[in-house]
Amino acid sequence: MKQQLIEYLPEIESDLLAISKQLFENPELGDKEYASQKLLVDYLRQHDFDVEEGLVNRPTSFKATFKSEKDGPVIGYMAEYDALPGVGHGCGHNLIATMGIGAGILLSKVLKKTGGKVIVFGTPAEETNGAKVPMAEAGIFDECDVAMMVHPAGLSAKSGESLAMDAIEFSYAGKTSHAAASPEEGINALDSVIQLFNGINALREHLHDDVRIHGVITEGGQAANVVPDLAIAQFYVRAKKRARVDEVVMKVKRIAEGAALMTGAKLSTRNYELSYDDMITNETLSHVYTKNLHALGEKTIEEARGGLGSMDMGNVSYRVPAIHPYIGLNKEGLIAHTTDFRDQTMTEDGQVALSRGALSLALTGVDVLTNPELLTAIRREFEKK
Repeated sequence: MKQQLIEYLPEIESDLLAISKQLFENPELGDKEYASQKLLVDYLRQHDFDVEEGLVNRPTSFKATFKSEKDGPVIGYMAEYDALPGVGHGCGHNLIATMGIGAGILLSKVLKKTGGKVIVFGTPAEETNGAKVPMAEAGIFDECDVAMMVHPAGLSAKSGESLAMDAIEFSYAGKTSHAAASPEEGINALDSVIQLFNGINALREHLHDDVRIHGVITEGGQAANVVPDLAIAQFYVRAKKRARVDEVVMKVKRIAEGAALMTGAKLSTRNYELSYDDMITNETLSHVYTKNLHALGEKTIEEARGGLGSMDMGNVSYRVPAIHPYIGLNKEGLIAHTTDFRDQTMTEDGQVALSRGALSLALTGVDVLTNPELLTAIRREFEKK
């Protein structure tokens, strides 16, 4: 059955490369991926997938399903297709999207024999306001027995961790006045933000090593001779586990309240982006994927990396057994979110990664569909974690 997929890949390989190229040449930002979504959905429909669009009030999301007449496990693949401002597909989402739909189409060709169902989920805005978060909250992934995606990188690596993250905005409202003639009449909102930064910097000494807090001032006044009545700061708070992020956020919010008390400004807070959970890799599923990737000729697969970034696939991993491995672009030291990374996706190495990644995902799907003992082990590990 695996050999059948290997032999079928050349029939869609040129299409997948063309789709990746079109995404690359026409990058769209998160929640504005209208042409990208249409390109992917149209191709899935050509391969007899039933498609539902606009899930959880995100117009560029989709759920494409191919169902066998026989019952069986449900395999879920993720497609991301948002780009970065000024860089384009510097995170390789043009490859992620095509590997996701490629894996789904490949696996659909054997479902008549295996039974079960394959679903390709179109998940917008991973870089900013990831749609996987509300999709996970709505239970959209819950019917899946496993959920998988693969991300390009300089070198291939096993699925590992990512950091949980909250994105918090602190807004201080003060009172304008002439900064020289009547400073006593003003309430300086910018002073509150400065004290917020000072307080957070003092807090760092007492935090675990995995915690990351970084922020910017997005509003701090317009003229030096006017006491600013509005100041806004935005922060990311990250840690290895969701529980630790929640703990640190509580401390940061108390610092923010203290800064408001010090100056007399009024504080309001909001989450300006959705919160991402940490990635929980299902090691049983990850081992099977890695074995398939090795079998396809990938010689170097590094051990799982310690997560320093955040991604909405973490929210999926809290709902169903999931993996998020990396497929190599044959360029050690390649840094994501750069033009070098972007351009590497369209080289011969990028083409190899696309085909090999899609096929590895599909072959792993075959293993889950045809090996009940494997699926039991995957579920057991998920329930334990």
